[in-house]
Amino acid sequence: MEPQVKRLKTWHAVPMSEMASNTFNPIRSIVDGMKITPNPKKPMIALSIGDPTVFGNLPIPEEIDEAVIDKIRSHKYNGYNPSIGYEEARQAVADYTSTHDAPVTSKDVILTNGCSSALDLCITVLASRGQNILIPRPGFSIYKTLGESLGIQVRFYDLLPEKSWEVDLKHMESQMDENTAAVIVNSPSNPCGSVYSRRHIEEILEVLERNRIPMIADEIYEHFVFSENKYHSMASVSKTVPILSCSGLTKRFLVPGWRMGWIVVHDRSNAFHEIRKGLNSLSQRILGPNSLVQSALKDILKNTPQSFYAETLEYIEDNAKLFYKLISEIPGLKPVKPQGAMYMMVGIDTENFQNIKDDVDFTEKLVSEQSVFCLPAKCFQYPNFFRIVLTIPKEKVETACERIKEFCDQHYNGDSRSYISR
Repeated sequence: MEPQVKRLKTWHAVPMSEMASNTFNPIRSIVDGMKITPNPKKPMIALSIGDPTVFGNLPIPEEIDEAVIDKIRSHKYNGYNPSIGYEEARQAVADYTSTHDAPVTSKDVILTNGCSSALDLCITVLASRGQNILIPRPGFSIYKTLGESLGIQVRFYDLLPEKSWEVDLKHMESQMDENTAAVIVNSPSNPCGSVYSRRHIEEILEVLERNRIPMIADEIYEHFVFSENKYHSMASVSKTVPILSCSGLTKRFLVPGWRMGWIVVHDRSNAFHEIRKGLNSLSQRILGPNSLVQSALKDILKNTPQSFYAETLEYIEDNAKLFYKLISEIPGLKPVKPQGAMYMMVGIDTENFQNIKDDVDFTEKLVSEQSVFCLPAKCFQYPNFFRIVLTIPKEKVETACERIKEFCDQHYNGDSRSYISR
């Protein structure tokens, strides 16, 4: 007799985890759902991409290249590294970020896989299911993505465009309760391009101190401020509020793909004893960032010439001034003057645009008619604005603005003076 073959049961769909189910990136969802078909008669101008390397117009200096090449050739950094990063690299970050009012050492630094990973670790170590975190609106979408993936409630506090995107302090405080684990503050800001004054940072810290809530400072654009403004790190102003500061090489050094970030623990009143242990434990889940880039970190931070920073800032500020001037003259649009970072937000008088429902509709039609792609601010939980990236080649700025003006001239029916004066 032939042996009986046991029938296998039919496979059912394997369910995803709760964390995967809770993970949602609003930018990807909104952009993927948009009908983006450029005008074939006009070459595409993308004002939507926050990667400063895409146009090839902002080269990095040889010192940054050579720092990594030297470590590759040494053959000393091909193995695993400590989960929190090499001691020398962490001390280099400490030296780079320390100020007179906020000195730190290597013991206060954890290296991460980019600033996004730093934010992930900070949210994870501070908040648990059933708690909430406060994030800015408009604000970088990953805050919401990371928080909700962990089952943490995300609450928004409003920023005020008429005050150059300062925090609405009363609204921020109204969102706090006994379950608020942390507040994320971002300056210089993506998507707003705002830079907070020392006085405004003091006002934010007063709210956090009064409610005994720690801060996560997203400072990936640290020092990325235009000539009329001054950068103040949150920790340099805080006297009592404990702060986890997140930054990295991504923006100021123009190497986002190298995925080199860090957390700096600014421990006020010895409040972060358990948090330090938690960050060390969480860092062991991935075993540290790229060994070659972190081994080069000391040389990168020490040897990158000041002229590189100055020239990059000058280039982007010139673009910002031109964008602001030209868009201010377009009927139905109201730009908010940027103070730093790489972005400008522009308000849309949607009530008086013919056959345009909202910012997503506006940006879709702008692509199809003029081949100019701006990111709708719905991606940042702030409808009826759009974000412009300021890093594009200079020769494309005027062309993009001419096309946006032509689009608005064809669709806008309102009184531009009444909108601008609001």
